[in-house]
Amino acid sequence: MNQVLAEVADEVAEHIGRGKVADYIPALASVDPHQFGMAVALPDGTCYGVGDWLAPFSMQSISKLFTLSLALASDDSAVWARVGREPSGSAFNSLVQLEYENGLPRNPFINAGALVVTDHLAGHVGDAADAVLRFLRTESGNDAITYDEAVVESEAAHSQRNLALAHFLSSYGNLHGDPHSIVDQYIRHCAVAISCRDLALAGLFLARQGTLRDGSRVLSGRQAKRINAVMLTCGTYDAAGEFAYRVGLPGKSGVGGGILAICPGRCSIAVWGPGLDERGNSVAGVAALDQFTTTTGWSVF
Repeated sequence: MNQVLAEVADEVAEHIGRGKVADYIPALASVDPHQFGMAVALPDGTCYGVGDWLAPFSMQSISKLFTLSLALASDDSAVWARVGREPSGSAFNSLVQLEYENGLPRNPFINAGALVVTDHLAGHVGDAADAVLRFLRTESGNDAITYDEAVVESEAAHSQRNLALAHFLSSYGNLHGDPHSIVDQYIRHCAVAISCRDLALAGLFLARQGTLRDGSRVLSGRQAKRINAVMLTCGTYDAAGEFAYRVGLPGKSGVGGGILAICPGRCSIAVWGPGLDERGNSVAGVAALDQFTTTTGWSVF
């Protein structure tokens, strides 16, 4: 696997540094785009990496995958009664679509859907962000994972759109907690700083049909399958079709430049390259995943 990763890194070298960092979040505007890391975790917990695979970066929307998984573990029927499973076709923070669909977010990975999922999880565990952080620490084996407070402060200072979404959801009865508290928890779980190594290990349960590091089960095989399906259709903003075409795996991206991809039964893969394309996905990360699945033949297709 080390040789495969070295070959992938060589193939995507020309893409590293391309794209634009997420400068609409001030704390991410200064991130050096000329960085790249990739890690592959196998079902037995063995992890391989290349490049800047141990450097922490901001999870951003990748954290939505973990809130969804923990929320479904508590009560999946209640979650799906409050959020859909279809691609949005609109901006990830659209108010128009939410109004048109009477306060029912199209899927759990757009901001409105993630706020509903965060609200649901908070109703079961008290603080959704802390629950996600505990899960990441446990599954990665790294207790040093924590929030990037600079990112928390930066996003909190620019949270008007998310607060508007939260209040709008509340007006339709689809947000049960205090909108300010839910947005705060949402911002914090998005602001977790994590490395490719730790992210690949933390996401491995979705490659093991819902089984955790200690052998216990957080999700049923059916639930894990369905989360992977929603990732495939909705996990990379408005580029899910292109991502499926090029990579052939379920994946969840974030504007911090990370992507977590799952090859069921085989591995979880985390990549990071801060330079984003016009859809908000890592240029180098998508290229690396494309090359990896082409080289290994590991794909769901």
